[in-house]
Amino acid sequence: MVRVLVLNGPNLNLLGTREPEVYGRETLADVEARVRRRAAALGCEVEFAQTNHEGALIDRLHAARGAFDAVVLNPGGYAHTSVALRDAVASIGLPVVEVHLSNIHAREPYRRRSLVAEAARGCVVGLGALGYELALEAAVRLAGKGM
Repeated sequence: MVRVLVLNGPNLNLLGTREPEVYGRETLADVEARVRRRAAALGCEVEFAQTNHEGALIDRLHAARGAFDAVVLNPGGYAHTSVALRDAVASIGLPVVEVHLSNIHAREPYRRRSLVAEAARGCVVGLGALGYELALEAAVRLAGKGM
């Protein structure tokens, strides 16, 4: 069975109340429930984690080696600023699918470039919570079929 870590970065614990016009009204618990339903349909196992701390994200990525087959990562604002997070994604040897609720390419200029995307196998942006489900499916395929 394919195991996927779904890792969420800073401020995602505030989903549903933080700028709902940008990020939607679904909470992180709602997103998790959606992804768990999709995981059951795909026959894979998922584990969720969220932290507001850059080092904790990196530690979780490092710990994913040997424990998971793929990672779905919403790095939040660290996507645009963290070389260290980008390097962690590049170093773990697992397929990582980056996901963002909003379309980062249509936002402020400083949000339009993701450093993490340079190391991720793929990115899903701008599709709200549905993006997590699509990222999960991609991660499962990447882990299982070596796309």
